Amino acid sequence: MIAFLRGKLVEALPTQVVVDVNGVGYEVLIPLSSFDKLPAPGGEVTLLTHLAVREDAHVLYGFVSTAERDLFRLLIQTVSGIGPKIALSILSGMNPTAFRGAVANGDVKALSRISGVGKKTAERIVVELKDKIGAAGAWEAASAGRSLSPEDQRVNDAVLALMALGFKQVEAHDTVRAAQTVLGPQATVEELVRAALKQKA
Repeated sequence: MIAFLRGKLVEALPTQVVVDVNGVGYEVLIPLSSFDKLPAPGGEVTLLTHLAVREDAHVLYGFVSTAERDLFRLLIQTVSGIGPKIALSILSGMNPTAFRGAVANGDVKALSRISGVGKKTAERIVVELKDKIGAAGAWEAASAGRSLSPEDQRVNDAVLALMALGFKQVEAHDTVRAAQTVLGPQATVEELVRAALKQKA
């Protein structure tokens, strides 16, 4: 098992990176939440990893934080019907703290807004994880809700709104960031979503 990679970030896309570790380039699939925290290409990066071995491929998944990797493993090992692809979508659509809060509070609506997660999958997530996450998850989410910067919250909400309208996660993220650059950091969620929709019209 490869526990982590430390090396030079050669290439960074919202869904995957290439890390040069002593002359060997590792292709690693990542969630959007990790992409936001990466250094510029050429910089040193450390990614916690999870290696999935299938009959036809060995796939390496990477995460900037322990919380992301722990949630990824919890999803693929505990919830029936959720594989690595949907687990990455969940991490891309909601940070671990908000996710634990949504599960603890039984918020199926919030979970079903994530790309690739329908109502039935969201209900299954709540049922199968509620006992594992419990009241601590709700308390943590409530605490984090008070400390999340308003700007970050608006960007997250706008990306989720676009994904609910059928945008792919990468497209939603890029479009919201582009809209924010034009409108400025004080733009509301509604303004960001409208500007993003105009760009794609």
